[in-house]
Amino acid sequence: MQEPGVFTIDALDELVEFFDAHGYATLRDALPESELSAAEAELVAAQDDLANGQLDAHHGAVVLDEPDAVIDGRPFAHYVYFATQVSPRADALVHGGPLLRVVDRLLGPQAWLLDYEVFGVVYQDARPEPGSGYSRIGWHTDHQSGPHLDIWPGVAFTIHFDPTSPANGFLRVLPGSHLGGTDGIPLGFERVPGEIPVYQCRGDVLFHHADLWHSAARGTAEGEPAIRRHLRGSWHGGEKLDVGHGTDDFVRNALR
Repeated sequence: MQEPGVFTIDALDELVEFFDAHGYATLRDALPESELSAAEAELVAAQDDLANGQLDAHHGAVVLDEPDAVIDGRPFAHYVYFATQVSPRADALVHGGPLLRVVDRLLGPQAWLLDYEVFGVVYQDARPEPGSGYSRIGWHTDHQSGPHLDIWPGVAFTIHFDPTSPANGFLRVLPGSHLGGTDGIPLGFERVPGEIPVYQCRGDVLFHHADLWHSAARGTAEGEPAIRRHLRGSWHGGEKLDVGHGTDDFVRNALR
């Protein structure tokens, strides 16, 4: 039996109906393993280059990351900004037919990808061990990061390289919260009545509405089983940002 909220590419009507009602939906079995592995290898290499100072600083900054993070005694980068600019394979995944077909149904043909400004499409590596600078994130909506902008509506996507579980952390969502405002949204990691865990398999693509309340739990394992890596970005249906917009007006609205 298919899990609630999980759909294949031949069930787009059902995916859209679920997304509209709940604010999120998962696309499964749409990305070939060969393409996923190739993108993963390029992104891990870019992450290592950034941590070692061999990648332009444009791809990493202190707005989201912790510049003093150390894993196994070595400098570590949890985020690679503008990841599709350093990984052609990741760029191909993001612009592949399956994702575009879903986005077209959710936002319409006028939708545009925010891959050229702010942080672009981001590769993220969460792990809870000592020295880590990114292991969890508190309750927030994506809309809260730029409520003054005219880029909305928006739909975020997350391509998972690691399956998620309590061991390495998972997404917490409040289904249907995208249909209301943010009154009452917690400032931290508190339990929210009605919240559910959204577990993902390797290769799953999670889509969520920019107004959905969501949070990410810290993993409970240690070492390799605790690693949670994914590629994340957003499509928008409003006005495009000008080139050079930057991050000065980014609202860091979620605890880490």
